[in-house]
Formats: sequence, structure tokens, C-alpha cells
Amino acid sequence: MATGGATRDVYVSEVGTRDGLQNVDTVMPTDAKKAWIAAEAAAGVPEIEVGSFVPARLLPQLADTADLVSFARALPDLSVAVLAPNLHGVRAALESGAHRISVPLSVSETHSLANVKKTHAEMFEEIAAMVAAIAERPSQGRPALEVSLSTAFGCTLEGPVPEDRVVAMAERVIELGADDVGLSDTTGYGNPAQVRRLTRRVHAAVGADRMTGIHLHNTRGQGLANVMAALDEGLATIDSSLGGLGGCPFAPGASGNIVTEDLVFLLESMGLYTGIDIEQLLAVRDGVQAALPHETLYGFVADAGLPKGFEYARAALD
Repeated sequence: MATGGATRDVYVSEVGTRDGLQNVDTVMPTDAKKAWIAAEAAAGVPEIEVGSFVPARLLPQLADTADLVSFARALPDLSVAVLAPNLHGVRAALESGAHRISVPLSVSETHSLANVKKTHAEMFEEIAAMVAAIAERPSQGRPALEVSLSTAFGCTLEGPVPEDRVVAMAERVIELGADDVGLSDTTGYGNPAQVRRLTRRVHAAVGADRMTGIHLHNTRGQGLANVMAALDEGLATIDSSLGGLGGCPFAPGASGNIVTEDLVFLLESMGLYTGIDIEQLLAVRDGVQAALPHETLYGFVADAGLPKGFEYARAALD
């Protein structure tokens, strides 16, 4: 098995319990979500984005986020992440005790207005207020604030997104006090050349230590190819979703996160240690499918199984 105490070569962050569930019609019972979170943590997943602090009238699928944070914080060695689109959400995240808060900042202003009902100028003001609210907390246990640059590779509403704007917005949020910035292919437009180019440009602008992760979708089948490009450029935190669940409800046609099971297999088969047990992930998948019987789960490893003789990276260290 892959779990163990060795330093991870790649840090896989599970977003299915947030990004996955926000885009399905079924409201998964809280107990089923807790079982999902606990099982993935037991499989060695180091971080789970358990939900989002948004009004329940908008996303009833995520109304139990505070309860999930409390539950997940009790699990050993698990980083508990949440999404917060505004200052109210950040304050709720602070009260919940989340370890990491992700804020979506759409590079496409059209998408920003659809997603969070704010212009870029208003979002920059909001981020400054978020930074101030977090700074009021004692330094010990203070959560990290990541600003995720949504639609960084293109937008279904606006079309192409200028790369200069992506870089300028990354610089701005770091100036405002965000701990780090991430690139997000919200609409599945990205290709490996874009990933390499944008990563290099943002690293040059804000420093490689201020952008270490990426959020990719497989909408057009480029997800794992984009992972390879990201790894080549030094990004070592990759978001993914069990069974490929997910997408943005405010970006038409934006479906399909990269599949956690397939991502872990790719990494481990290349000798990159993730600390995650794929067989256990496949068992988690069965439970999620039972709780979401009308949703389609994706993934090649789930269909084909692990190849005969497959060995995990650094298995001898466990």
C-alpha cells in the first residue's frame, strides 16, 4: 500500500466533497459525506476540501460545511480546506477552524459577476478585508489564505482570457496579503503549453513559493496531460475529485474534475510518492456511488483495475 510517513513527492488535494457535490442535483446526506471524508483520509489523502461557505439557498448541497469541518478536524494528519467566496464566508471559515481557505477570483470579469456577483475591483476590496479578518486571529493556528485564479485558461462566457491579466491579478492578490495564489482551469480550456507558460510567468512575477498548486478539469480530455506540464514546472499540489465529479454551476459546460484515482495511479506509476492507497480509494468510490446512485462516476483505473505486478512508489519505506 502507498500510505506511510515518507515525505510526499506530490500533494493530492481532494475537492470532490466541495467542487464535486456543488454540481450535482442530489443533496448527499451529511453522514455519507463524513464517511467519504473519513475513508479518504484513511486511504492517505492528505487534504480534503470539505465544502464551501455559501448561502444554503444557492447551494443546498453544501449547507453542512461547518459540521464537516468540525468532523474532519478530528481526523489525524488531515488538512481541512474550505472555499469562501466573500468576507462573510471567510469569517464562517475562521469560526469553523478550517486549516486552509480558498477564495475564487475569476480572471474573467463576466464569470466573476455570474459566480460571486462582484467586479474585479470589488473582489480586490473583499480580499483585502479577508486578509485583515484573518490577521486579527492569533498567529498560531491561523489558516492559510489561497486565492484561486478561476477561468485562468479561458472562459465559457467571455472566451479567451489575456495572460497578462492573469499575471497582473496574481501580483495584486499577493500584494494584498494572500499567502499564495493558484491557477484554476475552471472551464477545461487549458492545454499543456498554456500550463507551462502561465506557470512560468506567475512564478517569475510572485515567486515559485507563492504558487505551488493547480486546479485542473478534464472537460476536453487534457487533464492528466496538464498535470504532467504542471509537474514539469515544479507545481507539487494537484486538486482532483473522486470519480471526476464536479464543475462550476455558473460556467456553462464546465464539467469534470480530473479523477483522483487516475491521478494517483499516474503519479505512483511514475515513481512519485503520494502516500495514497489506490485500492482503498476504489472502495471509497463504491460508497460514494451508493450515496449518489443517479450520478455518473468516471475513471479508467476503476474500469480496468490496477495492472498485474503494480508497485507503489517507495513502497519499501512503508
